[in-house]
Formats: sequence, structure tokens, C-alpha cells
Amino acid sequence: MATFTNQVIWITGASSGIGEAVALALAQAGAKLVLSARRTEELQRVASRTGLPPENVLVLPMDVAQPDGLSSLVEQVRVRFGRIDYLFLNAGITQRSTVADASMADYHRLMDINFFGVVALTKAVLPVMLAQGSGHFIVTSSVAGKLGTKQRSGYCASKHALHGFFDALRAETADAGLFVTIVCPGYIDTPISLHALGAGGQPHGKLDANQKQGMNPTEFARQWIRAVLSRKEEVYIGGLEKYGIYLKRFLPGLLSRIIRNRPGE
Repeated sequence: MATFTNQVIWITGASSGIGEAVALALAQAGAKLVLSARRTEELQRVASRTGLPPENVLVLPMDVAQPDGLSSLVEQVRVRFGRIDYLFLNAGITQRSTVADASMADYHRLMDINFFGVVALTKAVLPVMLAQGSGHFIVTSSVAGKLGTKQRSGYCASKHALHGFFDALRAETADAGLFVTIVCPGYIDTPISLHALGAGGQPHGKLDANQKQGMNPTEFARQWIRAVLSRKEEVYIGGLEKYGIYLKRFLPGLLSRIIRNRPGE
């Protein structure tokens, strides 16, 4: 059975929320970690919380919206650990503004972070995994990557795009020994909505009620680990909201009415 013992796992968006919870769980599972996000101090805090010895954790600050220099970062990981077994593409930003209020600049920012930044790092790491003949990409999409909801038009679009890209990557690299898992969280109790793009590109600045009542990140990490070790191609993690994906598939009209009648948040 596959395990994470001594596996090198690079996590983006590792400074809080889902990324932090997964990092802590993987440390307990015996992995070697590369932790990336923009905030160096928060990454160092997470690295300390893992309890890993310094030789088994690398703090590597990066901004996924600034893809210049990615090859240098990949080389730092390769020199430090010799390989990259898993890449967890988790960095992202959400949205809380209507189509009428969102600017094109907002849409470009959402796509730059949630899609183009993810694609750029994937392409930078791909040659390493192809040369190894092994590797596993895990990408954080969303329940909103499978359906559309109010005040998240750009966010939904960016997450939908990930499915097309990574489904194609999976098909192209399966014979080379690589795997792809797309993770679709529902409401997880993290601070992601605080930093959501609001009207005019301003931070949303508050925790949504559904977010606060969402799944505990520790439980999310437990289910994430099970799905990745099982090499699931796609997994939905959350509460009742994840069943919207099945309504979209089998009863799309009903789901459309439910979404139309729900208040925005």
C-alpha cells in the first residue's frame, strides 16, 4: 500500500487553511515537505508546527501570480531533496461580487492566481516528474469548479478551467507513471472568504456564515490523504453542499432553481 513516508511533497498555499492542515497531517505521516506561500513568517510558523527536523522541511516563499523564477525554485527543491514526489497545487483566491460589479481586472487576477499560476508551476515541475518516471499532481478545485453560484463568476470560471487542463494532463502522462487528483472542497472552516475579491477588487473582509460552519480542516486533511493514497482521479470533500455536483449531473433544472433562490453572500 502506498504511504507518504519519506516522500517529498510540495504544498502551495501552505500558510493557512487547507494547506496548513494538510501539511500537519503529512508531517505526521512521515513526509518531507516544501512549504510555499507569500507570507514567510506564516510559513515558518507552519514549519515549526509540523515538528519536522530542519532537514525534512523547506520554507520556499513564492507568489503564484508571479511565475518568473519558477525554474529556480524547482531547482532549489531538487537540490535539497533530489526529487519531487507530490505537488499539491492549493494556492488560490475566491470572489464575492456580481458580474455587474466585477471588473475585468478582477477576472484577470482570479485567473492569474487560480489558473495560470497553477499551470505555470505544473509545467515547471513536470520535467522533473517525467525524468523520475513517477509523480503525483494534486490540485484544489472546488464544488464551484463543477457548477456556478452567485457572486463567484470569475472564481467558478477559474476552477472550471482547472478540470479541463488537469484531465488533459492526466491522459497525456498516465503512461509515464504520473497521476493527477482533482480535489473539490465544499465549505471548509478556513479564512478564505476574508481575502475574497469584493466589488471593485476590495477585500471581502468577513467570514461567510457557511464557511464558519464548514468542515474542520483537520477532517478535510484526513479525507484528502485517503483520496490521494487511493489515487482518486477526482474527489468531493465537504458537507451537504457537495451533493450539488450530483444534482448538476442528474437534475440540473432543480439545482438551477435552488441556486437562483438562494441569497448571495
